[in-house]
Amino acid sequence: MWQLISPSAPVTASIGEELGKLLTPGDVVALVGELGVGKTVFVRGAARGLEVRSPVSSPSFMLIQEYEGKYPVFHCDFFRLQSYRELEEIGWEEYRKRRGIILVEWGNRIPEALPEEYLEISIAYHDFSESARWIRFHPKGRHYEAKVRELAEKCGYLG
Repeated sequence: MWQLISPSAPVTASIGEELGKLLTPGDVVALVGELGVGKTVFVRGAARGLEVRSPVSSPSFMLIQEYEGKYPVFHCDFFRLQSYRELEEIGWEEYRKRRGIILVEWGNRIPEALPEEYLEISIAYHDFSESARWIRFHPKGRHYEAKVRELAEKCGYLG
């Protein structure tokens, strides 16, 4: 695990952007945290790093938004879902087979939808200031351990 404190939404987006530059086809990132904590802010940054040009909005009511960038980007929101069956009904496995980048808000709501290896990012409020956030990276598998290490180095946290 690697963690840091982001002092503001723009910094959170910048960290997301740096991660986006490191993502490759088939990568899955699950973001978890309370409502309003900055999951969509992080995803907007990641999308910018993936060269998405169109505005990125929360897919709360659409469940999955698709964007064109360096690779296809699928921005998902599991908040309103009650079961994996609901995901199956909207073609979840077809999205997975397309080997784009999958960014899932509320990924912890339907854990069986996630592959064995993925990157979990938890974002939480920090009492340092109203805009500060704890961002914790929990890589599940060696592929994501390497991505987190590279991200930490790019952000100046490791030698």
